[in-house]
Amino acid sequence: MRQINVALVGNPNTGKTSVFNSLTGLNQKVGNYPGITVEKKEGVTKLSRVLKAHIIDLPGTYSLNASSLDENIVIELLLNKNDKDYPNVVVVVSDIENLKRNLLLFTQIKDLGLPTILAINMADRMDRKGISLDIPKLEEQLKTKIALISSRKNTGFDKLKNLIANYKQLSTEACCNASRVDPEYFGNLKKTFPDQNTYKLWLVITQDANFGNLDRNQIKSKTKSFEPKSQSELKRLQQKEIIARYTFINDTLKQTLTKDINAAKGLRASLDRLLMHRIWGYLIFAVILLLIFQVIYDWAAYPMDLIDESFASFSEWTKNTLPAGQFTNLIAEGIIPGIGGIVIFIPQIAFLFLFISILEESGYMSRVVFLTDKIMKKFGLSGKSIVPLVSGTACAIPAVMASRNIENWKERLITILVIPFTTCSARLPVYLIIIALVIPDKSFLGVFNYQGLVLLLLYFIGFGMAVFSAWLLHKVMKTSQKTYFVVEMPNYKVPLPKNVLITVVDKTKSFVFGAGKIILAISIILWVLASYGPNDKFKNAEDIVNTEVKTENLDLTQEELDTKISSYKLRHSYIGYMGKGIEPVVQPLGYDWKIGIAVISSFAAREVFVGTLATIYSVGSENEETIKKRMSKEVNPVFGGKLFNLASGISLLLFYAFAMQCMSTLAVVKRETNTWKWPIFQLVFMTGFAYIVSLIAYQLLK
Repeated sequence: MRQINVALVGNPNTGKTSVFNSLTGLNQKVGNYPGITVEKKEGVTKLSRVLKAHIIDLPGTYSLNASSLDENIVIELLLNKNDKDYPNVVVVVSDIENLKRNLLLFTQIKDLGLPTILAINMADRMDRKGISLDIPKLEEQLKTKIALISSRKNTGFDKLKNLIANYKQLSTEACCNASRVDPEYFGNLKKTFPDQNTYKLWLVITQDANFGNLDRNQIKSKTKSFEPKSQSELKRLQQKEIIARYTFINDTLKQTLTKDINAAKGLRASLDRLLMHRIWGYLIFAVILLLIFQVIYDWAAYPMDLIDESFASFSEWTKNTLPAGQFTNLIAEGIIPGIGGIVIFIPQIAFLFLFISILEESGYMSRVVFLTDKIMKKFGLSGKSIVPLVSGTACAIPAVMASRNIENWKERLITILVIPFTTCSARLPVYLIIIALVIPDKSFLGVFNYQGLVLLLLYFIGFGMAVFSAWLLHKVMKTSQKTYFVVEMPNYKVPLPKNVLITVVDKTKSFVFGAGKIILAISIILWVLASYGPNDKFKNAEDIVNTEVKTENLDLTQEELDTKISSYKLRHSYIGYMGKGIEPVVQPLGYDWKIGIAVISSFAAREVFVGTLATIYSVGSENEETIKKRMSKEVNPVFGGKLFNLASGISLLLFYAFAMQCMSTLAVVKRETNTWKWPIFQLVFMTGFAYIVSLIAYQLLK
C-alpha cells in the first residue's frame, strides 16, 4: 500500500488535536523530533484500498515568522525536501470563529508552493454563531480546496480524506504573493536562485532556518551581488508582508463570510469574569482541585482493592500451581508483586488524566494559566512558565521540554530547575499507599475526606516550593530582562469524549509501560538480592530459627514459624545487609532498612518505591495478604509500634514531595541545559532539602 506524508498545521486552539485524533484514532504515537526534545505526534489513516496517509501533527504556530523552537519546527519541515517527513500535502486547520487570524498562516504556506488544503473546523457552530460562508468563492480566492469539518459531530472528514487522496489536483499557486511588497528585491532573489522557491529563500533569510543544501550564510553571501538589506530593513519588509496579507484576507472575507451581529455572545464574558476574578477565580480553582482529588479516592477505591487482591491471589496460585523451585519463586515473589505494585494505581492515574484532559478540552486550563500569571511574575518566572509548571503535574519530562517556548534563557533555566517540585503522576503511587496507611479514612464536616485533603495539600506544597525556589533563584541569578506573556483564551466548549478517551488511554499507557520496564527489571534484581545470602546464616536459616525456638521454648504455629524463618533469611540476605548498611542514615527519619532500600531504588523512578516494597514483603511469603496489609503490620525495629505511623508516614510523604528521584528527568535537564552542572545541583539540593524537612517532621511528630 502506497503512503503519503500529510502535515497538519494550524494556530493554537483551532482544534488541530481533535482533527488529528479524528483522522488517526488510537493509531498514533508520540516521540521527539530527531536531535531535539520537542514532542512529535504522528499517526496513520487509511484513505483508500491502495493509499494511506502518515499524518504529522506539527506544533501550533500563528505564522511562519517563528519566535520559539516549537514554531521553528514547522518551518524546518516545510522547507526541507530531504526530510523523510516532508509533506506531500499540507492541511491547515482553522477555526470558523477566528478565520481571519488563521488565514495568515495559510497564505504563507501557499507561498511555499505546497499542495495545501484548508480545513475549517467547528463548522457545527456556524448556525449558532450566525456565520455563513460562500465556499466556492472562498476556494477561488484562496486557490485551494476547503473541507468544512466538525470534530464534535464527526462530519466532513470523508471529504477531507478525499481531498488529501487527490492532493495532486490541488493548485500550488500562491494566493497572496509576498514578492509584491518589494518586487525588485524578490526579483533579484529569483534571478540569483532560479531553481529555488522565492518565499522559501525569504524565510531562510529572515528566520533561523535552513533548507536543502543552502543555509542562511550562503544565501546572504550570494545576495551581496545586489543591494543587501539591513536587519531593520528586513524587519520592515516583514511588517509590510503581514499588512499585505491581512489586506488580502480582509478583502476576501468581505466577499465570502457574513456574520449575524445579533448572534448570542454574552455567556463567555460572564464566565470569564467569574473564573478569572482576582478572588473568586482562585477559590473556584481550589474547589475544583479538591473535588477532583475526592473523586479520585472515592471512585478508584473499588477497582484498586480488586486489583490488589487479584494480584495477591495470582501470586499464591502461581506458587501452588507451578513446580516448586527458584523460577517459580521469581515469578510469584518478584515479578507478579512488582508489576502489581504499579498496576494497582491505574484507576487513580487514569482518573487524574481524565480530569486534566477535561479541564484542558473545556478551555478552563487557559484561564488558570492567565489567572496565575500575575503571581508568577512576582517570583521571577515568565508568564510562559505556568504551562510547564502545570504540565509537571502529569510528568516532569515533557514539562521540562515545554519550557523551550520561553525566550529568556535565565527564566527558562529557573523554570527547568523548579519543575520537579510540582507533584507528578509518578509520585501518586507513593502518596496513595502511604496516605491510605497513616491518614484515617474519615470525613471533615461530613463532606471532605481527610485522605483527599492530604493529597490536595501535597500538591499545593509541591507547587508552593517550586514557586519559592524560583524566587530564590531569581534573587541569586538577577534576572533583569523584562518579558511579556501572551495567551489566547479559547472558547468554552464541552470536551469531546473521543479526545478525552485518547488522552487518558495514551497517557496511562505511557505511564504504565514506561514505569513497568523499570519496575520489572528492579523487581527481578531485588528478588535475587533478597533470595540469596553471602554466608551460612542465610543458608542455614531454618535450622538456626528452629534451634532458637526450642531454646526459648516458644509455642509458635506453623505460620508464625514460617514468618520468623522468612524474616531471618531476609535480614541475612544480600539486600538485608545492604539495608542494614544504610539504616543509620534513614533511621532518624523513622524508616527501617526495608524502606531505606525502597527509597534508594526509587531514584530510578519514584513509583518504584511501591514495587520495591511489594517485592521485599513478598519474598518467602506463603499467604494471600495484600501488600497494604503486610505494610500495616510492620513493626518499627527500634521504637516498637507500627512502622508506618503518622510520624513516619508524614516524613515519607514530605521526602517524596521534595526529593529529586527521577533519573530520566535529570537526563532531560542535562540535555536541555547542555551541562551536568544543573542536574547535579538539582539532585543535591532537592534531596538534601527533602532529608532535612523529613527529619524535622519525624522528630516533631514521633
